[in-house]
Amino acid sequence: MTGERSDSDRQDVEVVVIGAGLSGVAALVALRRAGFEDIVALEKSGRLGGTWRDNTYPGCGCDVPSMLYEYSFAPHAWSRCFAGRSEILDYLESTAATHGVDRAIRYDTEVLSSRWDPDAHRWELRTTSGTYTARAVIVATGPWHRPRHPDIPGLDTFPGTVFHSARWDHEADLTGRRVAVVGTGASTVQFLPEIQPKAAHVDVFQSTPQWVLPKPDYPLPPGLRRFLGHHPAARRALRGLHHWTQEAIGVPLRHPRLLGPLEALARLHLRTSVPDRALRRALTPTHRLGGRRLITSGTYYPALTRPNVRLHPTRVTAVEGSDVIGADGTRTRADIIVLATGYHIGEIPLADRLHGVGGTTLARTWADSRRAYLGTSVSGYPNLFLLIGPNLLTGTTAVPTVLEAQLRYVTTALTHLRTSGCAALDVRPEAEEAHQQALHEALRTTVYNTAGGTGYYFGRPGVNTFCWPWSTARLVKRLHAFTPDAYTWTLPLPAQAGRATHASSVRS
Repeated sequence: MTGERSDSDRQDVEVVVIGAGLSGVAALVALRRAGFEDIVALEKSGRLGGTWRDNTYPGCGCDVPSMLYEYSFAPHAWSRCFAGRSEILDYLESTAATHGVDRAIRYDTEVLSSRWDPDAHRWELRTTSGTYTARAVIVATGPWHRPRHPDIPGLDTFPGTVFHSARWDHEADLTGRRVAVVGTGASTVQFLPEIQPKAAHVDVFQSTPQWVLPKPDYPLPPGLRRFLGHHPAARRALRGLHHWTQEAIGVPLRHPRLLGPLEALARLHLRTSVPDRALRRALTPTHRLGGRRLITSGTYYPALTRPNVRLHPTRVTAVEGSDVIGADGTRTRADIIVLATGYHIGEIPLADRLHGVGGTTLARTWADSRRAYLGTSVSGYPNLFLLIGPNLLTGTTAVPTVLEAQLRYVTTALTHLRTSGCAALDVRPEAEEAHQQALHEALRTTVYNTAGGTGYYFGRPGVNTFCWPWSTARLVKRLHAFTPDAYTWTLPLPAQAGRATHASSVRS
């Protein structure tokens, strides 16, 4: 399964997967089920899990129903309607072990550089644990990887404790302390209700109010879990109900004229949760629902109404000594600052370490706009596949659904490559460009593009590089059929021709 070492620090394999989180584990299982045994996953940490390993903040959990946040090949008896971080991490570890792919993971192995060798038609990866070469590379590092740290003057001289919510400092005891929270995104919505009872006082700085929909979270009774375990049809029906509920929410996001009822529900949730009119005004968004990441919670609004919590509807502009200062002149003293300022969404951490044809890095290729054919293939990077690449997610689609559709596409492409006698495939620039034009034309009329080119869904140039503008069903259908004509196929060198088979059947 893991290939043969050619020397003390070099290993040659058929496929390298970079990352062992939700995407990486799914990739290993999909490859093995498709008949690929000579595979490894390179994981820079000492444990699998990705974002569920790294994010340990209080209250961390899934924001889609648990039954949708599982692999179709590994159903799980979830303890809650919306699973918590620890249960998801345990699920990933047990799934990897059950399917035997945990043995293919190389821990504490960080990729330092990955280069396409045009002569050998292979990728060469330099890592902290030696060199690997591979016929193909699957990048499974995920979009929620690199925390975004704001540039706040004076923050580096703050005398207390400062940390990002994505790298929670569990040594910092919040009990009886004054805590300043910078940002009101999905993480704050989850951890604020957890830290509020402990802290003496919490100041929450909100630069942009969020739409918050009610979250029907509840423990799943043991009896119900046993029933669902013994009656697969009932479990499929409940899972289908969750799926079509998510899809129903997605319809008005694609057709904003239908948003009225959903926005009315969010306003009702705010009005019934927050009695104070002034606080409600500060929490009422001015953008359309769905223009930024959808947030669900049944505990965030009540936490903001507690006597020891104060909302500041302003961004933080400076820190002076122990004082946190807002753009409106607000000044509040803090012992601990929590930066809940999100991630560099969509920026693959390895983009500046992936060198394609001619030595160009993916970071440079994406300098103007991040793009990929079906969010998977980038022209100029042969035999390279991205998982959860640009423009593959929506505000309602569960990531495992997208992953499994993508991996069917990727394994089909690799099987074509293996049986064709060709050495490499590279998506045609015109296919990539046609896909981009259609995608962004469709995005133009969705609610995702109403935030003025800023916010969660947008890259630096102001282009939406996150959202898929159509339905989940269309995404799955589009990825179901691999299209060889969208790719250029490279025949092997003469010295390699003896190992090739069926080369004449491949379009070039």
